[in-house]
Amino acid sequence: MSATTSAAGGGGLRPWLLLAPLLVFLAAFFIVPLAQVAVMSVSDPEWGLDHYVAIATDGFHLRVLLDTFLTALTVSLCCLVLGFPLAYAMAAAPPGLAAAMMVVVTMSFWTSFLVRTYAWMVLLGNRGPIARFVEWIGFASPELLFTRFSSTVAMTHILLPYMVLSLYGVLKRIEPSLPRSAASLGATPAGVIRHVVLPLAAPGIANGLTLVFVLCLGFYVTPILLGSPREQMVASVIGQQVEEFLAFGEASAMAVVLLASTLIILGIYHRRFGLDRLWG
Repeated sequence: MSATTSAAGGGGLRPWLLLAPLLVFLAAFFIVPLAQVAVMSVSDPEWGLDHYVAIATDGFHLRVLLDTFLTALTVSLCCLVLGFPLAYAMAAAPPGLAAAMMVVVTMSFWTSFLVRTYAWMVLLGNRGPIARFVEWIGFASPELLFTRFSSTVAMTHILLPYMVLSLYGVLKRIEPSLPRSAASLGATPAGVIRHVVLPLAAPGIANGLTLVFVLCLGFYVTPILLGSPREQMVASVIGQQVEEFLAFGEASAMAVVLLASTLIILGIYHRRFGLDRLWG
């Protein structure tokens, strides 16, 4: 009996021993720094909730939060509009062609998003190919760089693969006979998409929108390099508060607010779908 009990106890302890290195790593490099940021948000330069009150009442902070959420929503919807046809074509394509399309989509993961951001700076610059083409067809060159448009385009390009992969996993599992049956019963192609494909793809759409929205909330480099100084996002303001003004308390409070917003979004998603389904 004692041997059995000892074995059972050892079996119950073994998973925790295996998880110990990961738990120590997370505690040292995630939980402790996060706790330090939370404490700093109410203690620098003195104890109190002044930073949170300022974020909730100051027009500048409210506008930054609004711009951040609007940009994240815009990027998420653009990724959905662009990613759904591509994911649907991949799901309907023969295996060889689908594999080739998958390689093209995932190739963006092999290139640093900083490199892709600088590439967009060249493309959208005043002397870039887009401006030269517009001048060539007889129109005045538009100011594309350092605007919300340029940062939105670049973030859409960077985050589009996440949407495509989220949709592809769901669309690939749709039984091919269902769209064919709907078409044979008289449904138009648009009707098949609307009444058959979209309802079945709803979990993938929710996955992609949530994933892209949450990732976009914390973007820093791309809005800094391509965006307008008048339309900043939360991450860029946090960096500015630390680097230029040494306002660690205010920056920490904004970081906590951003983290809380992300957790609320993930909590809503978890309540409706479950976080275990976020990656398909």
